[in-house]
Amino acid sequence: MKIVIAEKPSVGRELAKVFGATTRKDGYIEGKGYSFTWAFGHLLQLAPPQDYGFIGWRKQHLPMLPAKFKLAIRKIKTKDGFMEDPSVRKQLDIIKKLFDEASEIIVATDAGREGELIFRYIYYFLKCKKPFKRLWISSQTDEAIKDGFRNLKPGTDYDTLFNSAHCRSESDWLVGMNATQALSISAGNKSVLSLGRVQTPTLAMVCARYLENKNFVPQTYFQIGIQLDKDGQLFKAISVANYKTQEEAQAIFDKVEDVASGIAQGGNITAVEAKPRKEPPPLLHDLSSLQQEANKKHGFTADQTLNLLQNLYESKLVSYPRTGSRYIGDDIFATVPALINNLAVHPEFGRSATFLQTATLNKRSVNAKKVTDHHAILPTGIQPQHLSKDHQAIYDLVVGRMLEAFHQECVKEVTKITIESGTTFQANGTVIRSAGWRSVFNEVEDDKKDEDNPALPKVKKGELLPIVNKALLEKQTKPKPLYNEASLLKALETSGKEIEDEELRYAMKDSGLGTPATRAAIIETLLTREYISREKRNLVPTPKGLAVYEIVKDKKIAQAELTGQWEKRLEEIRAGASVTEFKAEIAEYTKNITQELLVAGASLSAQLAEAPATV
Repeated sequence: MKIVIAEKPSVGRELAKVFGATTRKDGYIEGKGYSFTWAFGHLLQLAPPQDYGFIGWRKQHLPMLPAKFKLAIRKIKTKDGFMEDPSVRKQLDIIKKLFDEASEIIVATDAGREGELIFRYIYYFLKCKKPFKRLWISSQTDEAIKDGFRNLKPGTDYDTLFNSAHCRSESDWLVGMNATQALSISAGNKSVLSLGRVQTPTLAMVCARYLENKNFVPQTYFQIGIQLDKDGQLFKAISVANYKTQEEAQAIFDKVEDVASGIAQGGNITAVEAKPRKEPPPLLHDLSSLQQEANKKHGFTADQTLNLLQNLYESKLVSYPRTGSRYIGDDIFATVPALINNLAVHPEFGRSATFLQTATLNKRSVNAKKVTDHHAILPTGIQPQHLSKDHQAIYDLVVGRMLEAFHQECVKEVTKITIESGTTFQANGTVIRSAGWRSVFNEVEDDKKDEDNPALPKVKKGELLPIVNKALLEKQTKPKPLYNEASLLKALETSGKEIEDEELRYAMKDSGLGTPATRAAIIETLLTREYISREKRNLVPTPKGLAVYEIVKDKKIAQAELTGQWEKRLEEIRAGASVTEFKAEIAEYTKNITQELLVAGASLSAQLAEAPATV
């Protein structure tokens, strides 16, 4: 009997259905020579400190550095404390019985780092020695599943993937357990003050931005605005210079030769620049970019988007959701024309799809070298039926981005007119000559929504134009906005560095905080710990979060770039780098931050006592 193990029951049932296996048993389905069983996500986790003899939270136990980590059955909270989840124990017994009887074991957990970890922890906990094969697919369609089973991979091909996942799991335990106990102990053990390898630098980013925004002192400055008339077409220009005082601005304002002043000269056109600008289409979506888009357009949290996308994946409508790649290879590109053709009757995207049927597709998102475990998110071509409003919104973002990515460049004409009248003024305007990919959603760019001159008249250098109006404009400098989920996800990609270019940001993805698959969970963890809260769409720290931040902000555990480097190391382990070196560095890192926090936490107790009831 061939035993197939999936990550969750719904996927196990779907695999069984594809193979025609229909005999339902307790914890598995069998038929056609196969038995399909499943986990419930993570059945096992690294054992808690007490399993290594570290009973109670005591300073003398720190740092806790187990010589060898143990696995423990997932626990649930009861009125008597935490205990083994009986449903997990029962399912593990079923899996063990099936493995013992298996002629072949096939791993069908999610094809990624966490999916590999889920299976390997079960495999090692059950002390199974049988070889296994790996199902590695990027889509849950029947054809993709059948093709995957025809091309099973040796399980050993994914040893380095497991090594990466295992190192991540162990480093999170070491840093999280030791840092949390160290800070809680030194603060008087009045409450659990959770810290983590990725969680804490993320909190630091949110707190630093919040304090920067809160403490920002706006500076008032002045500009002069004028309105000119070119053969009946009015347009606006703003002074190039900013003026610190109203008096200084007023002196210049009085010199502006407008119609009301009775001076005939008006504004002298000293320069006209009109340049075409080609804007390439965006890359296809990975999970992180889709979460950002869904937050901006629909207000979905990162966790909501991931759950909706996972539902679409399990319904065979989109490809693997937890991908960190925004590219596809030539083999997948060959299937894109058919995917586009399927959309010709779509009520919103039909026009774009019809156009692309006869156009040369843009290949900016086609680069096999930049595809890691899974390619970018694409629709599968199966027509959705009766989707909920939220599922439809996410599906449309996937479909719309596919059409944008393979569409033509957006061609604009960017015009800058320089005018002299008492001082130098500039008028800027952008005209879209060919909408290209921007025609798919037909949306205005964020930075163009407030532009005074969507279109400028044709003028020539040396012309004198009447100034029909002028105004003294009082303005204020603005702080950086608070983080929302979209902007925080974007910042996590680059460890807080502000990089707008999407290809450069993508190049830094291995040095970001967390991974596309884990960032939603990081945000939810900070919310659950009551370190941050949602205010409308913004993420703001609570008094508890700010108190913790004040203690850790100068410590290694709060350094986004340093933690980002660990993520890069984990990706290098995935490619075969040394596990031993990484573990030694994490152990040394753990010793250092534990000592730092044991010293630092003493002043935290008073701050927490003063904080409101969220603590």
